[in-house]
Amino acid sequence: MNLDSIRKDTKACENQLFLNSAGASLPPKIVMETMLAYLQEEEMVGGYALEAKRAADFSALYSELASLLNCGEHNTAFAYSATDAYSKVLSAIPFKEGDYILTTKNDYISNQISFLSLQKRFKIKLLRAENLQNGDVDLDNFESLIQKYKPVLLAATHVPTNTGLVQQVEEIGKLAKKYDILYLLDACQSVGQLVVDIEKMNCDFLTATGRKFLRGPRASGFVYVSDRILATDLSPMFMDRRAAEWSSFDDYTLSPTARRFESQEMSVAVLGLMQAVKYANSIGIENIYQYNQLLLNRLRENLSQIPSIQLLDKGTNLSNIFTFYVPNKPLAEVNEFLLKHKVTYSVAPKNAALIDFTEKGVDWAVRFSPHYFNTLEEMDKVADILAHFA
Repeated sequence: MNLDSIRKDTKACENQLFLNSAGASLPPKIVMETMLAYLQEEEMVGGYALEAKRAADFSALYSELASLLNCGEHNTAFAYSATDAYSKVLSAIPFKEGDYILTTKNDYISNQISFLSLQKRFKIKLLRAENLQNGDVDLDNFESLIQKYKPVLLAATHVPTNTGLVQQVEEIGKLAKKYDILYLLDACQSVGQLVVDIEKMNCDFLTATGRKFLRGPRASGFVYVSDRILATDLSPMFMDRRAAEWSSFDDYTLSPTARRFESQEMSVAVLGLMQAVKYANSIGIENIYQYNQLLLNRLRENLSQIPSIQLLDKGTNLSNIFTFYVPNKPLAEVNEFLLKHKVTYSVAPKNAALIDFTEKGVDWAVRFSPHYFNTLEEMDKVADILAHFA
């Protein structure tokens, strides 16, 4: 990794201490340059003409995703967000009254709301596995719930948005394979910062966004669909002509690839995401992961030395998301101080992680999420800033 080159490609990293890649990261300049150039050309020739002209560039997204995830190009499809992809996957599963979904207490808020919506509308039942004392999901409890209730779907979030925890998704994948259960993996916060290898995950579906650690544009994401699913007729409830061909008056033929989960309307965000994934691939996700481990260890060690802040992250394996609470300090005061020192970060409210934050006894958490364009010196600087505040 050439950190100087990476920081030159990241225009805004010099005028702020940017620690919000778990929210919406800073894109490399090639992402914005590509999108702006495309929009300027589209202004002159029109959307459909330019899309046809640049078809090869749009298709390049699939090969870049395949390289990133260690899967086939035909297994990948563009989505307008992780939630867009996730909702389409859920709509493809033929739930019936009395079916069970088994998930974890740390699944993402939007996923939890979707599960509860299915529960209300179709009278399916939602199960959440217990956590161990150290924060990891209790895999023995997870397996016992599988044996007792025989769920139709296993769902897990690789890295929850509200904590640095890295869940044992590979082990859950082994259980899915052992009991032949559909497995949906939310990799929204892990793709781009961790090595995500489909061969090791054993998942049927994987969804992610472009705007977080992948450093792509907003309104971009993707879905992975396994070969075993593509060999069936599972497809989103509502599709258009990209997903299927209208083959006779009263029938259609599904796309044989993951594109059955795509929408016909393709935007400039596809090219932005393609460039972001290509940029990550050019550096190497293993290199990104190893450098992020340095940032993670430095910042966590620094923050642990500040007695007046409460680090909230639990788990055997931790990621580049750091959450902490400042007892006896109002959030508004914390916000004012950090913004004064040009620290860019985000705040997780209690309702974004209702179970987790209730059990931890906090109403909010400040979330820092450094990434590979950050420096070790910045990890020291932000700790010094917090030490002075606390």
